[in-house]
Amino acid sequence: MAASPRSDTAAWLAGVTALQPHTDLGPLQLAWLGDAVWELHQRLRHCQRRGRGLDLHRAVVAEVKAEAQARALVLLEPLLRPEELDLVRRGRNRAGAGPRRGDPATYGQATGFETMLGWLFLRNPGRLAELLDHLEKTASTPVRPSAHESPS
Repeated sequence: MAASPRSDTAAWLAGVTALQPHTDLGPLQLAWLGDAVWELHQRLRHCQRRGRGLDLHRAVVAEVKAEAQARALVLLEPLLRPEELDLVRRGRNRAGAGPRRGDPATYGQATGFETMLGWLFLRNPGRLAELLDHLEKTASTPVRPSAHESPS
């Protein structure tokens, strides 16, 4: 299978090689790592734009909150492989209730998304880049809320 060209936003993953941690990380550790991967990806996307630091910060915060992560997962779900869907399920099931004001189902979807990102970062950075590129291509496409998400 020929390698597909990567967008500039996922190019940062080109030099990352798969790591084999000494022990298997649990879903919440993977979610914690995946949250950092997602935030770094969003910061790299936004730092290419002109703007004041506060404006860039607000744009990134809007992309890393649970609702935005759940929407990203909805866009990716048709492309996910069985093992990736299993990681999402495992993360979602370990998420807990989340913040007091948040929707537990949305928080669970976001935790599942982060779990998958953390695992892919460690084990298959090339696949992570593919999925991030797909999100980049579909970012301007409006997404219908999932059954777990209330419309705004």
